Amino acid sequence: MRTLKTALAAGAASFMATAAVAADLPMPPPYMPPPIVDFGGWYLRGDIGFSNQRVKDIHYGRESAYTPLTSFDQQSSFNSAGIFGLGVGYQFNNWFRADLIGQYRGNSNFTAVDRFTGNASGSPYSGQDNYNGSKSEWLVMVNGYVDLGTWWGVTPFIGAGVGTAQVKISGFTDTGINTIPFSTTSYASAPSDSRWNFAWAAHAGLAYRVNPALTLELAYTYLNMGDGQTGVLTAYDGATTGNVFKFKDITSHDIKFGMRWAIDPMPAYLPPPPLVTKG
Repeated sequence: MRTLKTALAAGAASFMATAAVAADLPMPPPYMPPPIVDFGGWYLRGDIGFSNQRVKDIHYGRESAYTPLTSFDQQSSFNSAGIFGLGVGYQFNNWFRADLIGQYRGNSNFTAVDRFTGNASGSPYSGQDNYNGSKSEWLVMVNGYVDLGTWWGVTPFIGAGVGTAQVKISGFTDTGINTIPFSTTSYASAPSDSRWNFAWAAHAGLAYRVNPALTLELAYTYLNMGDGQTGVLTAYDGATTGNVFKFKDITSHDIKFGMRWAIDPMPAYLPPPPLVTKG
């Protein structure tokens, strides 16, 4: 009986000593979840839209045809055309991202008219040239964007890009009608031709994050694609002077709808560390 009492007393003393030592040890800090993660990682993107294109001047390749004595007025227009693009990008932080895109810009039919009131020698002259054809492009561009903050789930952004554009002119025809000094009609055509140019762009738009993996965009782009040209112009009877028509300073005002898919979206919170025990 005395032995049992002695053991119980010893056990109680040991427990109290252990509790006293544990009370003196510092308590581990409580686990605090990290802040919300709204950025980081690779994404894929796709865009569709339409173009609204302009050209500064459609010019005959033989410059001697234009002198200070030549007076003419030119009007030109392009039909809207579809835009289809794919790309890959990276979100560096919560305000800056960049992507590499490839874009096909569909055939846009164009018309233009040159109205002449004088010729190269200054003689009285009246007539016009009617131009028709189509234009398409392939575009490869690197873009950078700055996100300007988020309000009610909508994030405005601005951006800029540089790259290269292949401008292709197809089905070009030139029908001339002269009335002074005498009435004549002429017709010439040119085969398709294309060229690669330096291209640059400015962007602005709105983005809406549907979920951690999907973001929708509505964007405007001003795009400068450089110059284009036709193949060698040939008259209806096969005669040619070896000249082309040049399209100077081709630009476009684009409206696009885009989607971004995060390849590996990060969770809103990192999971707490596992509970580790020692037995």
